[in-house]
Amino acid sequence: MRLIIARHGETEENKKGILQGHLPGKLTELGIDQAKKLALRLKEEKIKAIYSSDLARASDTAKEVAKFHPDIPLFFVQELREKNQGSLTGKLIKEIDWNKPRDTEKKEAMIERAKIILEKAYKKYKGKTVLFVSHGGLIECLMILLMKKPIEEIKKENNPNNTAISIFEIKKENNHKAILINCDKHLK
Repeated sequence: MRLIIARHGETEENKKGILQGHLPGKLTELGIDQAKKLALRLKEEKIKAIYSSDLARASDTAKEVAKFHPDIPLFFVQELREKNQGSLTGKLIKEIDWNKPRDTEKKEAMIERAKIILEKAYKKYKGKTVLFVSHGGLIECLMILLMKKPIEEIKKENNPNNTAISIFEIKKENNHKAILINCDKHLK
C-alpha cells in the first residue's frame, strides 16, 4: 500500500496558541488556502480511499482533497484524532504548567489507535494508494510505527507543518519505506 499522510491546514486555535486536542478547530483563511493547495498537489494521485480524523480541522482539509477524487470513499474516523488533552483542552499553551500531573491520553494509546487504522487500511487497500489526513501528534505516532525510531528522534526530525505530506510504501513484513517526509513545497 502506498500511504500519503497529510496534516490539516492552519486553524484559528493554532494562531492563538491554544491546545486543541479533541476540539474541532476552525481553519483560518490561510488554512483553507493550504488545504486547497494540498488538494491541487494530490489531484493527480491515484488515491483509492481517504481516511480523515473526524475533527473539523482535518475533515475540512480532507474534503478539499476529495473534491478532486469524488468517486472514492471518504472515511471520518476517531483513530486519526489528535491526542485527547483532557482538562488542558482549550488552554493557552504558554500558560500550561507542564510539570503538573496531567489527565491527557498516553502516547501508547495513540500509537495503538494509529496501528489499528493502519492495519484496517492495509487490509482493505493493499496495493493501492490511501490518504490519511490527521494531526501533528497522531502523525508522530504513525511515524514511530512506520520508521521504527524512538519518539525523541521522531519529534526532533519530523514535526509536520500544516498540510505537509509524507509518503510511505507499506509492506506486510513491516519493512516500510519512507519516500517523502514532511514536504510542504505546494505552499511555496
